[in-house]
Amino acid sequence: MHAYGVPDATDAIKLDAMENPFRLPEALQAELGRMLAALAINRYPSGTTYRALKQAIAVQDGLLGADAQPDVSRLVLGNGSDELISLLCQLVAQPGAVVMAPAPSFVMYEMSAKLAGASFVPVPLQADFSLDMPAMLQAIETYRPALVFLAYPNNPTGNLFDTAAVQAILRATDGLVVLDEAYAPFAGGASWMSQLDAWPNLAVMRTCSKWGLAGARLGYLAAQPVWTEPLDRIRPPYNISVLDAEATRFALQHFEVFAQQTAALCEARTTLAVRLQALVGSQGSLGANGLDTVYPSAANFVLVRVADTVAGATPTAQPSRASRVATAMRERGVLIKDASRMHPLLANCLRLTVGAPAENEAMLAALTEALQAIPAGREA
Repeated sequence: MHAYGVPDATDAIKLDAMENPFRLPEALQAELGRMLAALAINRYPSGTTYRALKQAIAVQDGLLGADAQPDVSRLVLGNGSDELISLLCQLVAQPGAVVMAPAPSFVMYEMSAKLAGASFVPVPLQADFSLDMPAMLQAIETYRPALVFLAYPNNPTGNLFDTAAVQAILRATDGLVVLDEAYAPFAGGASWMSQLDAWPNLAVMRTCSKWGLAGARLGYLAAQPVWTEPLDRIRPPYNISVLDAEATRFALQHFEVFAQQTAALCEARTTLAVRLQALVGSQGSLGANGLDTVYPSAANFVLVRVADTVAGATPTAQPSRASRVATAMRERGVLIKDASRMHPLLANCLRLTVGAPAENEAMLAALTEALQAIPAGREA
């Protein structure tokens, strides 16, 4: 296996990890600093800290009981969603257990399943990155998965899976189906959180990383208590630090600031997609040396496919043109994600995080220069 690599972003514009590029306003930074400074960091986090944070999340996401009070029994907190993925795989990993997910998708699903001793079954997406439903349903019937992960929107493709397709998967399996909504703030309201009562085998997982708290490792999973109670039993007792917990509660108290930043990023995503589309094929000044495809996105990134060869051309040797373009962009001070190595369906694809306006301009300039400097393959 390989470790989950984190590239060095020193002296680079960092557009490879889908982070919010905006800081808190200075007044809120100072207020947060005073609050964190007063915490008793010499003590372990208490159950009160954990419960208070769950209450704040339940209010934010509308997880209320019949008495209109926050229903914390349906929530489990994790040190980022990565820990929750690992805990879920541990929870179901009896002998012969199978974890399933579409491919390509978030790499931690497969890594966590294998580390837990479960089998992992990837089901390839279709060429347009939609779910291959005959293949998914056949795989469910054949392998009877204990756990199915569906990233919604999907990473690294950026698309939302069809609602009817997700419902068909929920009906087809008795296992837990986890809708990973890491990018929900950018998806225009698309979410399965309100469907928890309708589907007893549904869980919704979210993270605070994408909307502004990547440095405070906080993820959470919402599901029926029949799932959250055993998951909470195997959770490490102090997995959420008091600093992360209180920083997250503070952020939720000022969520309107992050909502404004999210709205700005969604607007920037639209602008970026239009600018990228101008680099596609014959319509752009780069012609055949430009981009092949700009994929629609409901997340805070845009996936593009780099044109590789022109008609009748001899394909270039490895590494792919996309990999060489990514390297050339890094040399120009912009770090993006080379997705071309992740899965055959992502051949010559790059994933571009939506950044602040100046960052997006620098990224577009670096991409254009790199595409010009590394032409597509041509006839010998």
